[in-house]
Amino acid sequence: MNFSSSRAENQVVQQIPRSKASNLTRHRSDIFDAAIRSPVAITKHREPKFVLTCVDQHRHLTCGVTWQVHVPEEMTDCLKTLMNEGLEQDLQPDDD
Repeated sequence: MNFSSSRAENQVVQQIPRSKASNLTRHRSDIFDAAIRSPVAITKHREPKFVLTCVDQHRHLTCGVTWQVHVPEEMTDCLKTLMNEGLEQDLQPDDD
């Protein structure tokens, strides 16, 4: 499994309008309105972590995509550790 992003993917993400995660509580309506027009990158610690988009755009992007689901019981110890570290980092307070 490769967690690194390609240069092209990074360029696409850099072009998406951004909003701090903390703005979701204060400016939710504005962010949702923007997401209807185009995807909005939600940032944590100044890095894009999530993308908010409308359902129609999501369907368009995922048409024909098959998903894989993995449960912890099937993961190697190394992958479990990596997943737990990522989850713990995401749970840290937002410094934005």
